[in-house]
Amino acid sequence: MAIYEIFSHPELRRYKTSIVSKASLFMFLILIITFIPPLIIVYRSYGFWLREATYREQPNIAFKKELILLLDLQNGPKTIVYSTFQQYNQLLQSQLRIPIVKAREDDLNGDGKYDRLNLDLEIPMAGEDQVVGTKLLLFFYYRLRKFSQFHMESLGYIEYTSCIPGASLHVFGDLRMRQKQLLGHRGTDVRFNDTLVNPLSPYADTYSLATIFRNYTDRNVTTVLQDANKIWASGRAADTPFKISAVINYPEESISYTPGFWNLIKWGWVQYVSVLLIFLYIFNKVKIFVFQHQLVPTVVESPGLMHNGIKDKFS
Repeated sequence: MAIYEIFSHPELRRYKTSIVSKASLFMFLILIITFIPPLIIVYRSYGFWLREATYREQPNIAFKKELILLLDLQNGPKTIVYSTFQQYNQLLQSQLRIPIVKAREDDLNGDGKYDRLNLDLEIPMAGEDQVVGTKLLLFFYYRLRKFSQFHMESLGYIEYTSCIPGASLHVFGDLRMRQKQLLGHRGTDVRFNDTLVNPLSPYADTYSLATIFRNYTDRNVTTVLQDANKIWASGRAADTPFKISAVINYPEESISYTPGFWNLIKWGWVQYVSVLLIFLYIFNKVKIFVFQHQLVPTVVESPGLMHNGIKDKFS
């Protein structure tokens, strides 16, 4: 007659011993080599501690309506200047030309943050003026809010030079953040929120581009006008203004920061457990083999044997 398995269940065996015994020493050694080596392996693989993390955030950027403009002329060493700093304008009154400035910032997706700056300048020119170079420095408020409350004053710089006198310059680019240092994961960071130009300074050197950029590049976090496409148009008619048109986007940024304590623990735990599971499986098999074959002396209790009033003893 054919037979078949109709039911099965595992048998529980208990291995008992005194505190001071070979079996206790064996279990202590197994415990050490099960939990300690995975920690060493993960640490030595340079993936245990998460030292740097990134996230994406749409920065809160606003044009401060402050700028410095320099136009290089072909017909002489004179440079036409304009700025929103009255002290600088007074220092260079002979070179000053007051333009018509139109600035508009758009919130394209309705999230409460500006996504683009549209800037138009019309600089009055004399008939003999021939513009061959443009330098335009723009000042912005820049804020991040998701992790650390990061605030700074930042810059966008536009420069173009041509051997052909121009009538207008069109610029299209993105204002992008550059990091030399990781941001914090919490708190308020206003290290770079100081004004880059003192508007009350009576010294021309304060407003020079060299001085401004010398101070600006010392910062660990800055902004730069990136991927700028520039269109230089020639053929300006006499007595017509020189025009500058800029469209500057404020794109979403990938921010690098130092993770907090709980983020480190969460990441380290995943790395550790992934290796620990392998060691637990291997050394569980080792323990079963050792105790089943009584390689170390123990007292074995089995529910089936205890039910019959029998207890196996090994010494």
